[in-house]
Amino acid sequence: MFIKITIVVGAATMLVVGVWMRIDPAGFAAWANWPNHVHFLHDAGVFQIGIGLMMLAALWWRDVIAVVLAGYLVTNTLHAINHLLDQHMGGRESDWWVLGLLSVLTAAALAVRLRALRGKQPA
Repeated sequence: MFIKITIVVGAATMLVVGVWMRIDPAGFAAWANWPNHVHFLHDAGVFQIGIGLMMLAALWWRDVIAVVLAGYLVTNTLHAINHLLDQHMGGRESDWWVLGLLSVLTAAALAVRLRALRGKQPA
């Protein structure tokens, strides 16, 4: 029980801070005494969201490959959205769709993995 509670508390912390960084980068930067670099705070936020979600997923899924693929899929997709929405802040125009293609590839790999795991279920 101690381990599960620790995972939930850690995940909640990552999710709350990650969402804060994503939706209010200026507020987070002021609180943390960091420079307000909006795009990097957006990215840091979605990476923290991804870690929090992976921690929670590990409580339900026992397959580490499925957890990692799902966590990467969510995190990378949110990262791609950041690059799409933050294009006016710099970077390359191709960043968001290259990241998006990686998400499509990862979604396909996750689907194959989940199908393989269903095939291993006892009748």
